[in-house]
Amino acid sequence: MTYRNDFTLPAEMLEQIASQGFDVLPDLIRTVVNAAMRAEREQHLNAAPYQHTPERQGHANGYKPKTVQTRMGAITFDIPQVREGGFYPRALEKGLRSERALTLALAEMYVQGVSTRKVKAITEQLCGIEVSSA
Repeated sequence: MTYRNDFTLPAEMLEQIASQGFDVLPDLIRTVVNAAMRAEREQHLNAAPYQHTPERQGHANGYKPKTVQTRMGAITFDIPQVREGGFYPRALEKGLRSERALTLALAEMYVQGVSTRKVKAITEQLCGIEVSSA
């Protein structure tokens, strides 16, 4: 898959990175992933937004928010929708609610015999999310 190479970060985002450092990473990840998903939808439709061409394969139909738990906290992405269906961005897995590395780490703690209280305390401190024993 080829991506457009004319995506640049807005000047405000660059200023935030310079002033806030790593605290701005979730916003930066959200911006980059959202831009990649929009580009993938354009390629799927064979048309840019508001472009009417004979090669067009469908119609864009807005965005749907999806929150994913990551090591940096919860990030809400805007998933592009297609009216005719059959499109889901490859950047995110369907049904994914938490980052795969986070899920694997929790499973490894379980296998190693770490108590659920300790796992809950660790995930609350590192991720800001509460994990139940279930």
